[in-house]
Amino acid sequence: MAKKLYVGGLSYDTTEDAVKELFSQAGTVETATIIIDRMSNRSKGFGFVEMSSDEEAEKAIKMFNGKELDGRNLIVNEARPMESRPKRDFDRGGRGGFGGGRNRY
Repeated sequence: MAKKLYVGGLSYDTTEDAVKELFSQAGTVETATIIIDRMSNRSKGFGFVEMSSDEEAEKAIKMFNGKELDGRNLIVNEARPMESRPKRDFDRGGRGGFGGGRNRY
């Protein structure tokens, strides 16, 4: 069974291939994903690695937590399930964020 790991402290220049290559030293990497900001299309500085077994995941945590990659110290631990957040409903007729009302010249 695959085990998902959180990898934080990534440099904005770190690629998924570099993360996959690094973590393959601990075992078989199923996936390596870096989270990208939609607005800037830039890395958010964290991602997830899925190892093929629990043993390999534990080995990866021990090997890479605190290790430097691309000038940054990594934070590696077991990924927690995503917390549910309230749905954001933009179509409820709320006020926009554009101020308005009068000219301020």
